[in-house]
This record gives sequence, structure tokens and C-alpha cells, in this order.
Amino acid sequence: MSGGRWSEPGATAAAGTRPTGIRSEAVRQSNLATILRSLHYAGSASRSELVVRTGLTRSAVGALVTDLVGRGLVDEQRASSDGSPGRPSPIASPRSAQNVVIAVSVMVDFVAVAAVGLGGGVLASVRVERRRVEQPVDAMIATLADLAKQVRRSLEPDAVIHGVGVGIAGIVRRADNRLVFAPNIGWHDEPFGDLLAEALGLDVEVSVANDGDLGALAESLRGVAAGVANVIYLSGEVGVGGGIISEGVPITGRVGFAGEVGHLPLNPDGRRCSCGAVGCWETEVGEDALLRRAGKDPSRGLAGADELIDEAASGDAAALEALAANGRWLGIGIAGLVNVFAPQVIVLGGLLHRTYPYMIDEVESAVASRALDALRKGVRIVPSELGIDSSLIGAAELAWQSVLDDPTRVAG
Repeated sequence: MSGGRWSEPGATAAAGTRPTGIRSEAVRQSNLATILRSLHYAGSASRSELVVRTGLTRSAVGALVTDLVGRGLVDEQRASSDGSPGRPSPIASPRSAQNVVIAVSVMVDFVAVAAVGLGGGVLASVRVERRRVEQPVDAMIATLADLAKQVRRSLEPDAVIHGVGVGIAGIVRRADNRLVFAPNIGWHDEPFGDLLAEALGLDVEVSVANDGDLGALAESLRGVAAGVANVIYLSGEVGVGGGIISEGVPITGRVGFAGEVGHLPLNPDGRRCSCGAVGCWETEVGEDALLRRAGKDPSRGLAGADELIDEAASGDAAALEALAANGRWLGIGIAGLVNVFAPQVIVLGGLLHRTYPYMIDEVESAVASRALDALRKGVRIVPSELGIDSSLIGAAELAWQSVLDDPTRVAG
């Protein structure tokens, strides 16, 4: 090791360069982030418990918690005595009501806005149905700004908003928060993040991402795949969205568009997709395909899907047959994802988490016959734990990242 940095054996500094070390400020920032993330994701803890969670020394934990208290991010309260000798260790907790982000979810059938406190608790939320008609982006921005005002009215007077996260059913360029294409909503090349930031009038960062990517983030942090390093999230509504996490890192690709699994070309003899291609996976497993197979009008949308699920629950043969056909196509696509990404857990969200109980046998059979044995063994296919809120919770976590990465951004 040279100059405080690990190097390859035999490696030497280039001529004319100086070895670089890690500044104490960077170490402290990293350790503050470690403590704050532990409280945000794992909940309140005593200093002793934080020592165990983080591996930091007790004196370091004490100093770091005191720093976070001074920044208004954490509270410490004396614990009640359990009768054992000695002074009880104080309990550190996130100041949830005073530290807030705004989360937004824009889906085909609904929009939702929530205020989410540090620690992950939803402090206030509002959800409204969205008609499946082309709506100008400006009108949607105005609706979201109005919903955000409703949510903000319920916050504590001293609440500080640290950021805004947005999940949207479309392809998003993360570098500039631009919505590139939302085929099932009808929008193309819109500066969504800038428009929303202007409408909200908040002096905070607005971050926009694909709903599937945020669903994967939410389920891996707070849902059924919490703590799992290799996760695929699938959300089925009109189309099929997806998010992929490999070894704990989201796969977003060269320009941030990776994960559009609904547009995998699966059936060369299939129907034309809303994206313009033929035979995309979502044309076989999406809501429209399900309703067509059951002999229902696809334009009935979510109401038709709800009715079909009720019929399946009562044993209706046509409904069960339609679901079985969707299940076979779902399993075929999942088998391909298993072979390519070798996930540990595949989470089914949106409409898929409601229909999966009626498709389990067909999905498992298709995966078993098409996925490589070495890769499919041990893979769990499970319904979402967060349901239709996956994207919304993921949007909140996206908004929290800057503070969690660097708590020193918040002035003491």
C-alpha cells in the first residue's frame, strides 16, 4: 500500500505525480452516510446497536450521531430502563416529520403523490385515477403540482423538503430527466423533470426515472426482495415494465434505457405493439392481451381486468383459460431473463401480482422447460409486497439518495 491507497503489487506512481490519500472529511462523510443509511433502512437503534450494525467504534458512532442530531436529521431519546444495572443507551431515530421528500408516480391508469419521511414512512399521500386518453404534458404537470400542494398542506410547519422523485411509465434519460418515449401514455421527448420543477417551485433537485427501475429499487430495499443482490422486477399493466439489479447495482445501460423487457421481440407472428414493433412481449402478457383472450373489450382497461380477476376467483372457465395463456407467455419471457441475468428473485408487480395466483402452474412449467437448470434452480418468482405503490416508494428512495450519500449537504 502506498500513500494510503491500495495498489497492484509492483506498481509505482507515475513520474511527476504524487500519491493521493483519503481526506479526513471524505472519511467522515462516508461514516455519516453509513449511520444515516442504517437508521433510514433498518430503523431506530441505540449507539450500541449501531456499533454492531456498522462496525464503527463506539466513540465514532457517538460523535457521528451527535453530528446528525446537530444537522436536524436525527433525534436521540433516552431509552426507558429495562431494570438492568447501568445507564440506558439513548435511542437514535430519524426525524421523519421534519425531513421529507416528495414522491410522484405517473402510471397509465393513475397518478399518485406522497410525502415520505426520513426512515421511509409515508406521511401523506393522494392518488387519482387517470383516463386512458392522450393528455398534454402541461395538463399532467398542473395536476401533479396541485396534488403536491395538497400533500404539503398536511406536513409539519418545520418540515424540510429535501428532494422530489418521479417514477413514470416510460423511457427516461436520467442524465437530464427527460421523458424520451411513453408509448402507453402518448408522450414523446418531453423535458418532464424541468417542467415539474418549475411548476412545484421548490428549490430542490427533481429526479425522474422509469417506473420499473424504481419498482426494482423499492422491492430490493423495502419489499419482498429486501437484502437480495440480484433482482428482476416486472410490472404488468397495459404494457410490461421492468427493472434489473445485478450484484446490488441497477442495470441502466449506455444511455439509461436498459430494462425495457416489455419490448423484447418474443413472437414474430404476434401483434403490433404501441412502440411500433411486432411481437413484443407485452403484446402477449399485457392487459390488452388478457382481455382479448377472455373475449372482453380491451378498451375497458383496468375495470375489465378487475372483472376478469373476479370471474377467475369464482371459477369462470373462460377467465381461467385466458389467464393460463398469459401465464405461458409470461413464463417464456421469464425463462429468457433467467438465462441472461441469473437472478435470485423475480418480483411481479402491478397487474401481474394480482393475476399470478391463477398462472403459477403455467409460469413454472414454461420456466422449467426453457431456462437452464443451473440458473433456474433457486430462483424465486414472487408477487410484489408493495403492490401498486412500488414505483411511488422507489421514487421516494430515489429522492433520498443525495442526502443519504452525503449528509453534510444538510447544514447544521
